[in-house]
Amino acid sequence: MLYAILCYDSEDVVSAWSKEEDAAVMAKLAVVHQKLAAAGRLGPVARLLPTTAATTVRKGREALVLDGPFAETKEQLLGFYIVDCADLDQAIETAQELSRASSTSGAYELRPIGYFVPGSAPG
Repeated sequence: MLYAILCYDSEDVVSAWSKEEDAAVMAKLAVVHQKLAAAGRLGPVARLLPTTAATTVRKGREALVLDGPFAETKEQLLGFYIVDCADLDQAIETAQELSRASSTSGAYELRPIGYFVPGSAPG
């Protein structure tokens, strides 16, 4: 089953990392990525730009477009993984492995995917 692993953390903390700190975290995560890819379980992975680059579209009589996510939370969605896991237990193990590779105290939310259209990146 496909799962989305949504990565939440404090954007202020992550954006304050030096280039070296960021590279060190990404190198640790790359080890997990390689393991998942070798097992044929790694799908798309994305690191999102800061929430200052976000735009929110709200549905109503007329669509309302707002700059920013306007989420008053301590943690923001910073990225996501799509992984193929046998079951929820394996998805939890995968999220725990990603969590150990990261030096932050954020959270990983797991969601089973009900509909997925594979494709390549646009452009």
